[in-house]
Amino acid sequence: MLQITRETRFASNAKADEQLASRPSNSYAGFPSLTGLGHFFVLRVTLAGDLHPASSYIMDVKEIDQVVRRTCIQLVEDSVQRNHFGGGAKVVQQILNAVQASLADLLVCKVSLALSPYLTLQVHSREVPMVRLSQKFEFDACHRLHNPSLSESENRRVFGKCNNPNGHGHNYEVEVTIAGEPDDNGLLVNIPDFERVVAETVIDHFDHKNLNLDLPEFQALIPSMENVTRVIYSLLKPKLSFPRSRLEAVRVWETPRAWCEYSED
Repeated sequence: MLQITRETRFASNAKADEQLASRPSNSYAGFPSLTGLGHFFVLRVTLAGDLHPASSYIMDVKEIDQVVRRTCIQLVEDSVQRNHFGGGAKVVQQILNAVQASLADLLVCKVSLALSPYLTLQVHSREVPMVRLSQKFEFDACHRLHNPSLSESENRRVFGKCNNPNGHGHNYEVEVTIAGEPDDNGLLVNIPDFERVVAETVIDHFDHKNLNLDLPEFQALIPSMENVTRVIYSLLKPKLSFPRSRLEAVRVWETPRAWCEYSED
């Protein structure tokens, strides 16, 4: 199945304005534009469907923009202006329904609303009414990739520079995703409580550590990006069990160009 994702950026300003009645002035950096202190959102819509015979498009991305701006921005702005935003999960569900109603010939597979560069709400059409919440964290650590069952030359061949006897470091990014059904106010979890669990269970445990020497989890386990991801998931799973949500997935970036995700699905 072919899917296409379009990202639309927009602001919700402290005072209502008439920007939406005009042609977008800067759709790349966001439209409506911020006119002072306000809220800025990034909305991603993923569609699936047959290719149009003339264009070979599922849908022209500019038309997706038009649908999103016509049907979704006002939903977000109304919630923000009336202080009904709550946990935001209700709005993401409303966005999915609104876009699907406007695009009856296509399947809206999922929508994702970024409340900040690090906090995202996502709903999949096949999972409604479940909503996913993803939050990013970071820690610094060093490790050495070395398999004691291999010879020194074999280790150098397999791991290259990553087998440096003195190790090497990374600025790790960790994205933790929980999933569940939000309450009537659109709240999936109290975010400070969620963040506190991740900080105490993972960040404090990993930050500024030598993974090979300081962490018992890697005494008999090579601290590859894949194993780091699985270990973090196993540490968090018993801790992230809230009344309305549970741990869904963990994604770890070792560098901006390399990451690994683990879930039990």
